[in-house]
Amino acid sequence: MSQEADNRIITKGKFADSDPLGLILEALATIRFGAIQLTVHEGKLVQMDVTEKHRFT
Repeated sequence: MSQEADNRIITKGKFADSDPLGLILEALATIRFGAIQLTVHEGKLVQMDVTEKHRFT
């Protein structure tokens, strides 16, 4: 992972909607258990869904 990507993860919560890679990296940095689903239309990313699981004992 590049230094730039590391910095993006550290400064999570600072990304605009125009920075989809930053939003994906932020989701990866914050989710513990779950799924990140990317939707692509005509070769372009149009949607990201994040589903986080919480289990209780």
